[in-house]
Amino acid sequence: MEGKVCLVTGASSGIGKATATGLAEMGATVYLLCRNEARCESTMTEIRNKTGNQNIHSLIADFESFKSVRDAASEFLSAKVKLHVLVNNAGLFKAAHSLTEDGFETTFQVNYLSHFLLTNLLLGILVESAPSRIINVTSIGHFQGHIGDPYSCSKAGSGMGAYSNSKLAQVLFTYELARRMRGSGVTSNCVHPGTVATNIWSRPLGGLGFISNVAKPFMKSPNEGARGVIYLSSSPDLQQVSGNYFDGIQQASSSQESYDESLQARLWEASEIMCGLKSNRSG
Repeated sequence: MEGKVCLVTGASSGIGKATATGLAEMGATVYLLCRNEARCESTMTEIRNKTGNQNIHSLIADFESFKSVRDAASEFLSAKVKLHVLVNNAGLFKAAHSLTEDGFETTFQVNYLSHFLLTNLLLGILVESAPSRIINVTSIGHFQGHIGDPYSCSKAGSGMGAYSNSKLAQVLFTYELARRMRGSGVTSNCVHPGTVATNIWSRPLGGLGFISNVAKPFMKSPNEGARGVIYLSSSPDLQQVSGNYFDGIQQASSSQESYDESLQARLWEASEIMCGLKSNRSG
């Protein structure tokens, strides 16, 4: 990975931190995109010291805010560097329903919409840097997701329902992106890292709180969870592989609904409007 530039979202802890560390150990230049500036700086220092790789940089963005995402993308682009790997990893689970400042259900925006926006803002540099890769960290929970009207789905729901829908959206996005990027040298894949003991289980989970505490000792470590993400980011065997779902390092089948090409296209078009990349629907 020497000479490669990677950007990892949600990089201050868990799978994101383990992924960033693994890529740094392989010699890549790594940009850590985090929500908390102090934690991001601390993680950057830790990775530099652990790996001996000084080419570690930080970016700050709160994925509950499209403006914050746009600002981070602009800061990265102003650095005038290439981008060979984008890992869309940042994730959230909220038991209670809430809306962001942009008016969307919080889990859906953090897990999906803000990554859709970030990816589209960076697509130009990814194409210029090709061959390049986009990896969306999804979840087996997407099998429980259902997206009828993307506009309604983006504003309603809570708990596991909202989480599952956001993860299904990531898979649908992965497949549509792969189709749109065909022939560009940019690949798009998604990965379920396994059930990993990360900070996502430290937040209030409503009725799932007790279950998660009991299950945590049996979950994968962040390093184990990052294995598939690092594999998709770096393996020479995957240079031409695009539009696939992986369970760890194994290619697998995603949910039946995720293969609906009409839904993939409708979600993309709606997401462009919701993220402000295109004007509102007529009428």
